[in-house]
Amino acid sequence: MKLYTSLARIAFSLTLVVSLFVATLSQVAAVASIPAGIHILRIEEVTEAAELTQDMGVDDVWTYVTIPFTLADLDRPQEWQDFFDTAASKKMIPLVRLTTAFEDESWNVPTKKNIVDQITFLSKLQWPTDKKHIIVFNEVNHSKEWGGTVDPEEYARLFAFTANWAHTEEQNFVVLPAALDLAAPNGRSTVEAFTFLSQMEASHPDVLLLADAWNSHSYPNPGFSASPQRSGQNSLSGFKLELAWLQEHTGKEFQVYITETGWDVSGSLDRWMASYYQYAVSHIWSDPSVVAVTPFILQGSPGPFSGFSFLDETGEPTTQYVAYQKALKNHYAPSDFLLAKIQVIE
Repeated sequence: MKLYTSLARIAFSLTLVVSLFVATLSQVAAVASIPAGIHILRIEEVTEAAELTQDMGVDDVWTYVTIPFTLADLDRPQEWQDFFDTAASKKMIPLVRLTTAFEDESWNVPTKKNIVDQITFLSKLQWPTDKKHIIVFNEVNHSKEWGGTVDPEEYARLFAFTANWAHTEEQNFVVLPAALDLAAPNGRSTVEAFTFLSQMEASHPDVLLLADAWNSHSYPNPGFSASPQRSGQNSLSGFKLELAWLQEHTGKEFQVYITETGWDVSGSLDRWMASYYQYAVSHIWSDPSVVAVTPFILQGSPGPFSGFSFLDETGEPTTQYVAYQKALKNHYAPSDFLLAKIQVIE
């Protein structure tokens, strides 16, 4: 019996190795990835992003990087091509979040021309993989993210326009909606996430079905400081409630990209980071529905995001960096890697 079990495991391992080899022969056709990554603010940070997520002793496996794309970036085609080329060499899959311009203490509401210009720009570039992931703006249940107002009906209309335009480009775009702030209440400047989704659906039935996958900001609230074992809407597992709601309202089972998450360690959380990240990697982000996880943020120091930053103001790794990298190494160690979760991105 022991011999049979050993032979079966060897056969399984060889089969998976062959599958991985075939999957990574051509980055255009398909790549094997794991749900690990990081959120960056500048395209110049991609090399440092790769150093964080891919120092695991595992070859030919891709990770993810979330990056905003502003209207000002329309004047930087060569810099963006260089970013994509570097991402390809580092085996990182970009999740490009469309943004506009920040004026009068909020992000401008996009026009249809803005959207067409951004998709046209991105269509002309050579991406690292055949699939081109775009995120249609950010936390639109906050007024500061939508021209100083919260307007589910307008967002639904512009999301539908963006998804339809991207899908008719024949460029293999993967369209993700704006992640919502799951901790936002109903108030003067915010709308609770599921209320926002319900209002989107009421104004434009079936609009959510235009999303190719879901996008979530599942933070450990309250205060970005809760234990990863906490459950519920405002927890690290908040995406599970979103997926359940979507299943009930659309009949579709979505995969999810967690493009923001993580802890604010500006208080006294440093001593918990190792155990928190290990639990998150092994028990939450390993959920079969999760395609990618890009904690916020690689370089946020100095500034308002310094408590979330994986690098300090001198560029040195913080407690977050060390804890996250160690958790990834432990979970995806070469000896256990063949038993870990692998996604093949067609």
